[in-house]
Amino acid sequence: MADEKKRARVLLYGAVQGTGFRPFLFRLAADHGLDGWVANTAFGLILEVEGAAPRLARFLDRMEREKPGPALVTGLELEYLGVAGYSGFEIRPSLEGEKTAFILPDMATCPDCLEEIFTPGNRRYRYPFTNCTYCGPRYTIVESLPYDRPNTTMRGFSLCAACRAEYENPLDRRFHAQPIACPSCGPRLALWDAEGGAVATDEEALQEAVRQLRRGFIVALKGIGGFQLLTDATRPPAVERLRQRKKREEKPFAVLCSWLAQVRQFCRIDVEEERLLVGRAAPILLLSRHPGKAAAGAPAENVAPGNPDLGVMLPYSPLHHLIMAEVGFPLVATSGNLSEEPMCFEEQEALQRLAGIADCFLVHDRPIARPVDDSVARVLHGRPQILRRARGYSPLPIRLQCEAPDLLAVGGHLKNSVALARGRQVFLSQFIGDLETVAADRVFRDTIDTLSRIYGLVPRQVACDAHPDYLSTRYARETGLPVRAVQHHVAHALSCIAEHALEPPALAVVWDGTGYGLDGVIWGGEWFLWEGERVRRLGHFRPFRLPGSAKAVREPFRSAAGLLWEWTSGDVLRLREFFPPDAFRPKEIEILFSMLRQDQNSPWTTSAGRIFDAVSSLLGIRHTNRFEGQAAMELEFLARATPAEDAYPIRWKRENPAQEAAPWIADWEPLLEGLLADLRAGVPAGCLASRFHNSLAACILALQQETGIRQLVLSGGCFQNRLLMERLIAAAPEGVRLYWQQTVPPNDGGIALGQAYAVIHGVTLEK
Repeated sequence: MADEKKRARVLLYGAVQGTGFRPFLFRLAADHGLDGWVANTAFGLILEVEGAAPRLARFLDRMEREKPGPALVTGLELEYLGVAGYSGFEIRPSLEGEKTAFILPDMATCPDCLEEIFTPGNRRYRYPFTNCTYCGPRYTIVESLPYDRPNTTMRGFSLCAACRAEYENPLDRRFHAQPIACPSCGPRLALWDAEGGAVATDEEALQEAVRQLRRGFIVALKGIGGFQLLTDATRPPAVERLRQRKKREEKPFAVLCSWLAQVRQFCRIDVEEERLLVGRAAPILLLSRHPGKAAAGAPAENVAPGNPDLGVMLPYSPLHHLIMAEVGFPLVATSGNLSEEPMCFEEQEALQRLAGIADCFLVHDRPIARPVDDSVARVLHGRPQILRRARGYSPLPIRLQCEAPDLLAVGGHLKNSVALARGRQVFLSQFIGDLETVAADRVFRDTIDTLSRIYGLVPRQVACDAHPDYLSTRYARETGLPVRAVQHHVAHALSCIAEHALEPPALAVVWDGTGYGLDGVIWGGEWFLWEGERVRRLGHFRPFRLPGSAKAVREPFRSAAGLLWEWTSGDVLRLREFFPPDAFRPKEIEILFSMLRQDQNSPWTTSAGRIFDAVSSLLGIRHTNRFEGQAAMELEFLARATPAEDAYPIRWKRENPAQEAAPWIADWEPLLEGLLADLRAGVPAGCLASRFHNSLAACILALQQETGIRQLVLSGGCFQNRLLMERLIAAAPEGVRLYWQQTVPPNDGGIALGQAYAVIHGVTLEK
């Protein structure tokens, strides 16, 4: 019968707390004249709603179609029960249970809040901590689930009567917005001098900070997830001062712009890039600069020296909006730290660690639960790709196709992030950074502890890298839990496979700078055959030696020496013909030759990253890296500027032709011979760099054609090379599917996911 009453119980899983979902359901129930209740739970939301069957059906349909924008529903369970006789619809207090609900990332300021901030007479006019259920801090303030105000760092701020009325009104967009605040009851700004002395508060603090920026000084800003260092991006001396103080010689800085039209003045931006730049995550986005002379008011050249791209972001918090509306010009916005250290997120820590860098500190009294840096992304082939996963994305999970045990994966040593697995989810932490310092170790351990506490998860086992000396590996063994070591490059491959929920088989190509090989060789140019529970090393680059071992990462000429030494079989006279004359002094080259001749501190490697470095040095582009990957980046930039159609050959051969299962070897010798011949013939270096990229793309696709496997998985830091990816995509035969990482970084920031996947699915590397 049409008027027959029914009761539905709905369980909603995913990122459904702090999104306005409960007031949305309240209003929807009122629209359809239905009764019942809804409550937060540790897994998401539980809803019971009853009424006439047709109305109930329309309610459920609209619930799925019209859910709030920030919400992410990953699972829905629906059952029909006997009518309970509810009267009215209510929002009940939160229920406890197993903690599997998602914590939302921090979200950029929504248009409604932005309008309030800039509307005179509004009670939140120019208030730097304005937010609602559709925007504002989430992950950086939550301390436990369910996501309620007492479980956040906002619990110390008692609501005024006006805020409480909004907070308790289901029809208000601030209903149960846990960070809700206003000038009467919320956090406040303060400006300190370089020694921590109070200078000003509230609006005057903001105005004085703006005056400092206009004068070219460096302001340490306490943002949503930690401290940023800001200075005028249009003044070369200001940028250079920041470089010297921060000890960041040449690595590009990100730029904060006031509005989209300002970005268009010096960068090209398409529809998908615009969508990403102004979206809820609001990451730093890598954009191509307009060629030719820089426009007036554009960032100075020393912001990103020699780089055709620029990392750009727009204001994403009310405080950033207020600052940028006042200054009007682009600002450098970089992490509040010394290079290679984690960012500061507590005031006293910032005073100590940023002493001598910042001229003043713009702070506030809202505690930050954990440091979360800005995310970095780009658009590749019309699809977003995250290169650093942090604010706006973490700790959203990757959904699995099967149930996982309670598991911790501790990632690698560089660009570290960790992962927790439970149920069908792997929760990825924010970017932590390189585990090179005591401060980084502390953030690493704190992140594991806080995420475990939030989710009430006690890991039963730990996954780590196979490298025995990584700090993360040592931590795994300290836990006393069962430990599963996963080979570095296998973890890279499985990370991409997990992200795309692939079915075997697949050919996985993993190229990076360094990874612990199981045969005593430094791996980094690997081809794997993935067949489900088994991974086989199908091929790799021909090995060569690295004189100086780890020093080769900073000094590409060492990779060039190792490559030439292997090619010439140690013929020093022949090697000298090709060695870049400006790479180093004669005495240094004798030391290198001695190391190679005596096999001292010269490990073997198959690393694709070191091949990029070697070619960059051989072409005279860069002999010494000032930051990770600089030589390879400049090689790519030169190749982009000089397109070429042809390529050098790379010869594939069997390591042992008598054994069918023996790995294939990608022999770079024909490539090297062709490249050096062209170099001596005076062919422009840009043309050689372009042919080199073509060669690598052809090499990958050649083994794919040999195997006939139509799923090609690409992971590792080398696949951050935009040109290489574009050449691969363009050259891939019809029917071959290319999978590259998009929501999880292709660099070491993504391997924790791969480690977890290996344990969950019992994947082993065939030896």
